Amino acid sequence: MALTLAQAAAQSTDQLGRGVMEVIATSGVVLDRLPFETIEGNAYKYYMEGTLSGAEFRAVNAAYAESTGTLTSATESLVILGGDADVDRFLQATRSNLFDQRATQTTLKAKSVQAKFSDSFINGNTATDANSFNGLKARLTGGQVISSGVNGAAINTDTASRQTFFDQIDALIALVPGVDVLYTNAAVLSKFRSAARRETFSQSTVDSIGRTVDAYNGVAIVDIGNKADGTPIIPQTETQGTNTAASSVYAVNFGDGLGDQGVVGLTNGGMQVMDLGQLETKPVFRTRIEWYTGVALFGTKPAARLTGVLAS
Repeated sequence: MALTLAQAAAQSTDQLGRGVMEVIATSGVVLDRLPFETIEGNAYKYYMEGTLSGAEFRAVNAAYAESTGTLTSATESLVILGGDADVDRFLQATRSNLFDQRATQTTLKAKSVQAKFSDSFINGNTATDANSFNGLKARLTGGQVISSGVNGAAINTDTASRQTFFDQIDALIALVPGVDVLYTNAAVLSKFRSAARRETFSQSTVDSIGRTVDAYNGVAIVDIGNKADGTPIIPQTETQGTNTAASSVYAVNFGDGLGDQGVVGLTNGGMQVMDLGQLETKPVFRTRIEWYTGVALFGTKPAARLTGVLAS
C-alpha cells in the first residue's frame, strides 16, 4: 500500500525518523501529497499501455478478426538522496542551553532534503545529474505539454487575458484525469488570485495536512516553493518564443500505488535517519539522512504542463 510521508511518520516507532519525516512532509507541497510505494531491489520495471486491441460486432456464425494490444516497458531506478549534519561537540555542550544544536541542524537538513526532492520533481534531469531522477519537465512531451501562446500570454491585464488564461487552465486540467493539484510559482499564483478575484470566483480548499490553499474548480493551485538557494523551483525565466520571462503551470494526478494511473513515489527501506554519534576523525556529532527513492509516472496522462505563462 502506498503511503505519504505523513502517513509513514504516523506508523513509525523511530522517534528521530518520525520527526524528520514530519518536518519534510509539512515543509513543502510535494511530499505532503506524493504517495510512496515500497519496492524490492534498486529498480522497478513496469508496462504501460500502448495501443488497444480491436473490438467489433460480428454476424451469427461469423468469426472475430483477432487482434492484440501493445504494451511499452519502462524501468524506474532508485536514487540516493540525503546528507550529513555535523555539530561540534563544543557547541552542543556550550550552546544547547539556547536550543538543541543537533536537533536544529537535523531539522535544517530535513528541509534541505525536501527542497532537493521538490526541485527534482520538476527539474530533475539525468542528462545533467546522473545521480538524480528525471522530473516532470524532462518527462512531459507531446500532447501533455500545451502552450499559452507563441510568445507567452499574460494572466491579468484585462478581461480578455483573464478569460483566455482560465480557458488554458481548463485545457490543462482536461489533459490529466483525476488531477489533484496545479503547481506554479509565487508570481503566477499572485496573478491567479488577482484574476480570480476580478472574475468573482475566488476559491480555496484544505490540503492533506490542514492548510488552506487556493483552488480552481476544486483543484488546489499552489506555489511549489523554492530551491535550497532561495530561487523558485518553477522560475519566471523560461523562454517562450521571444519572451524570456515566462513560466509554467503543472497539473498532477497522484496515484494510489504501483500501476495506478498517476504519479507515484518509489522507495526501498523508507527514509533512514541515523545518529552516527561522535566521529573518530574529528570532534563532531553526525546525523545522517538517507533515502533510496524515485518517481514513476503510470498511465498515459498522469501529468501535464502549460508553458508561456506571464506573471502580468
